[in-house]
Amino acid sequence: MKTEMRNAFGEVFLTIEYHKASQLVYNEWAGYQAFSGIVAGANTCLSVIAEHKCHFLLNDNSKVVGPWDHALEWLTTDWVPRVREAGLSHFAHVVSPDSFAAYSARNMHLDVGEQLQMRIFDSIIEGLEWLRVAQQAAAQ
Repeated sequence: MKTEMRNAFGEVFLTIEYHKASQLVYNEWAGYQAFSGIVAGANTCLSVIAEHKCHFLLNDNSKVVGPWDHALEWLTTDWVPRVREAGLSHFAHVVSPDSFAAYSARNMHLDVGEQLQMRIFDSIIEGLEWLRVAQQAAAQ
């Protein structure tokens, strides 16, 4: 099931989908990210993770425009503890390497610390491969 979230202008800023075959949640963010949208989107993602007891998230920010540092404190102090409690263990974060969004992702990675296994990738393929290896290790 795919969930689309729209901003005040009716544009899709986030698509969330649970992939049963891959046992992961895939988020595709697009455009500029306002604080209210980040909170709503992250909380909706949390609900999908909790519903499926999913341990793996592929968070695609390659189409995000601009930084989202304005939400870092909320993400790391509020959302991360709750999403861990819901079962998330591995967070693959895909960014466009030359974007301000990549800078925000690196800051989040530093702030998350030991709370989650989080890695930043330049491509979806790299992120998926890392998650696949983590899934295989968890299954053993």
